[in-house]
Amino acid sequence: MSTQTKRILALLIVLALSIGIGVAVNELWNFIDRKIHPLSYEEIISNASEEFDVPKNVIYATIKVESGFDALAMSSKGASGLMQMMPSTFEWLTGDEHLGEHLPQRKLNDPEVSIRYGTYYLSYLYKKFDYNWDTAFAAYNGGEGNVAKWLNDPKYSDGKGNLTDIPFEETEKYVKKINRAIEAYDKLYGENT
Repeated sequence: MSTQTKRILALLIVLALSIGIGVAVNELWNFIDRKIHPLSYEEIISNASEEFDVPKNVIYATIKVESGFDALAMSSKGASGLMQMMPSTFEWLTGDEHLGEHLPQRKLNDPEVSIRYGTYYLSYLYKKFDYNWDTAFAAYNGGEGNVAKWLNDPKYSDGKGNLTDIPFEETEKYVKKINRAIEAYDKLYGENT
């Protein structure tokens, strides 16, 4: 075997090993990403997605950001469940003005109830704020009353129903986190998961 043939063979071996290592590292990252962005509660999420016409990736992303898929999560402000809903919001949504089921607050820790009502609330906010997900996410976190004020203030809005600035730092970060989580779910599992 000539020196040139040996060099080519060595180069091919190095190239093959590099590709193999690259594929293995990519698979490892995908595995880790899937653990970080799980498809838990698939049937419940699928049902809520269909019932309220909210993309599954939006529901998964909201749960990921809100509770990290911990059904017993409780925020320092009193929000609870997978979708971290405030008891007063839950009471309002279960009342006659909305779904009319009048459920007790303890049901917020039931994954099916939390996902269903959180998804309903996202759908409600999405429609209320001119079918704009970023504005709906801002309202989910910062309150719909605050968002309505911001949309009427040229400091925070373009006058066409879009927020140009969010004065609450937590809410601004929240909208970015939700969008990153949606992108991760789209990348890992396909659009609308």
